[in-house]
Amino acid sequence: MKKTSVSYLFLLWIAGFLFFSCKEVQPYLNTKLSFEERADDLLSRLTIEEKAELMRYDSPAIDRLGIPAYNWWNECLHGVGRSGLATVFPQAIGMAAMWDSQQMSEIATAISDEARAKHHDYVSKGKRGIYQGLTFWTPNINIFRDPRWGRGMETYGEDPFLTAELAIPFIKGLQGDDSKYLKLVATVKHFAVHSGPES
Repeated sequence: MKKTSVSYLFLLWIAGFLFFSCKEVQPYLNTKLSFEERADDLLSRLTIEEKAELMRYDSPAIDRLGIPAYNWWNECLHGVGRSGLATVFPQAIGMAAMWDSQQMSEIATAISDEARAKHHDYVSKGKRGIYQGLTFWTPNINIFRDPRWGRGMETYGEDPFLTAELAIPFIKGLQGDDSKYLKLVATVKHFAVHSGPES
């Protein structure tokens, strides 16, 4: 009797394994395919309305495709902002005074470590709201041309060369050095306008 029960359990386990392993994985979920192939497949499945909804900063879930809601707005100019307790580094203009690209990279790496930990904690609790994602609107590469502009402290100052020398390692530190995956997405701002008292 015991052998028969064990045999039935084994057969049940095999049947379950075969059932779940034979279930077709949609191409956009298949991590063995390239990002381009996966994106092409996913785009072909989305309706025009769904594509438009996904272009918002607060993208809703697309349940039929298993796409969770996502909020693209997050900030980390000098630490993970607006997301509970976080390590706070000096404002960007203060860090620029160091003229130290290696230190900028290390600061950005610390920020992205903390950001990823916070994101995983939020996702584990089913939270996907504003300031909880892995897309960060930083660094601010505006050139601080006029001291009347109220957001000058977010920049690396008035020197375009210094701004480039510090923004590059900061971005690389945030995004990590994996050849396939980004640690987070650094979204550089603001390429045009928005850096003077007129804006």
